[in-house]
Amino acid sequence: MTELDGYRPNVGVVLFHPDGRVWLGRRANTPGPHNWQFPQGGVDDGEDLEAAARRELAEETGARSATRLGRTDGWITYDFPPGHGGPKVSRGWRGQKQVWFAFRFDGGETEFDLLAHGEPEFDAWRWGYLDEALSVVAPFKRTAYQAVVQAFASFAAPWDGGSPAA
Repeated sequence: MTELDGYRPNVGVVLFHPDGRVWLGRRANTPGPHNWQFPQGGVDDGEDLEAAARRELAEETGARSATRLGRTDGWITYDFPPGHGGPKVSRGWRGQKQVWFAFRFDGGETEFDLLAHGEPEFDAWRWGYLDEALSVVAPFKRTAYQAVVQAFASFAAPWDGGSPAA
């Protein structure tokens, strides 16, 4: 048994606008204020990690026009908080292990379609700042997001630390 047993394999995507801002989605049916995040999702058995990241990006945002900028090394993990329900916990997962990809968005904003793949993960989206994600993501994901922010800082536009848009 390894330290990563019990963690669901997952990929995450930070989609960068050409100006260095990032795509943030507001999780559907999730009360604020910590209900914004980057696209992420499970990896199918035998699926290439970058292919999974591109699939998740398309399913959750509709976006397909993206060029790879980078990826994190190794797995980044987070645990589900006590009392966290849902199908992942009921299947015995204690949390998620993730590889993150940075992509530059090369398309037009009409490409975004939150209903692209059935039940939407997000009910709104906006361009924000990479550092800003730390203040709007669910607290139990914050440590993982800190690693992602550090890994992809070189691609990001600077944030002045002002209040994030809701």
